[in-house]
Amino acid sequence: MGKRSIIPYGPQHPVLPEPIHIDLVIEDERVIEAIPSVGFIHRGLESLVDRRDIHQLTYVIERTCGICSFGHGMGYCETMEDIFGVEVPKRAKFLRTIWFELSRMHSHLLWLGLLADAFGYENLFYQCWRIREKVLDLIEMTTGGRVIFSVNKIGGVLKDISPEHLRLIDSSIDDIKAELEVIKKTFIEDSTVQSRLRGIGIITKEQAHALGCAGPVARASGIRCDMRKRGYEAYQFLDFEPIISDAGDCFARCYCRLMEVFQSIDLIHQAIGMIPDETDISIDVKGNPTGESFIRIEQPRGEAVFYVKASGKPHIDRFRLRTPTFANLPGLCEMLKGAELSDVGLMVVTIDPCISCTER
Repeated sequence: MGKRSIIPYGPQHPVLPEPIHIDLVIEDERVIEAIPSVGFIHRGLESLVDRRDIHQLTYVIERTCGICSFGHGMGYCETMEDIFGVEVPKRAKFLRTIWFELSRMHSHLLWLGLLADAFGYENLFYQCWRIREKVLDLIEMTTGGRVIFSVNKIGGVLKDISPEHLRLIDSSIDDIKAELEVIKKTFIEDSTVQSRLRGIGIITKEQAHALGCAGPVARASGIRCDMRKRGYEAYQFLDFEPIISDAGDCFARCYCRLMEVFQSIDLIHQAIGMIPDETDISIDVKGNPTGESFIRIEQPRGEAVFYVKASGKPHIDRFRLRTPTFANLPGLCEMLKGAELSDVGLMVVTIDPCISCTER
């Protein structure tokens, strides 16, 4: 047995956009154990429930994360709508779904660029982010924001999308799809990409299930689990199946996210084709809520769980959010065991960690 050392990985690291901290127990350049440290940037968002009313809280919770902000705001609104017992107008459900899938596209394209940067493919990084800018342009055109949308409200949405803008989105995502085909070929077929991703960071289906992995990390290990199939918002009207892989390695996680971008394009096409012509996009929700609700949605990184408890006061009693990165950290620690030290950065990136989400 070789000499063992403990190497701190993070919280600042050239590969990582997030301040994640892991203590790596290594032996001869091979990881024996990985011990994560959480709480480095705790922001106390959940404690703001006693200082912001139920409507103001929508915009606080939306800022849990920049990249997947829309889903957080929507998830909170769904819990409150469930407590109030109100039904959101059908057009609002389709609008939320269109924006949610645009958000998923921009999140996955951002991640694909970061992955390319992690294994040293700088040109591929620029191409992914260049395409992502076109998605952000569509989001800005319809919401006024590029990262924080602020269009969700309890009872529906604050803005509508005009028929002209819907047609523009419909045609623009086809152009985006054509550009995606080029980078898809690189990610799937390039020998450099293959050598860095295939067979690295394997987590089996049984391990992923036992450790509670979520989202693309779970689906890359063969677990057919996608909260969108629960049928919330307009997903109940759309035709799709979860994208899965059985390999469970870094390449499989890359494949699932890449193909989910194409899936989002198809879902947006379907939603635009089926969106009702009604003018109502929200209903007024007044009064103080009483009750509790538990809602699950599929964020780009995986399943997010929202819990709200209210007792008839202007402020709710308890808000709890479990983010997908929190669910995927045990899987990360498992896949790091036995890994080469040089591959650690790549494997950390493949769970798409969002530490600001995790440490609310």
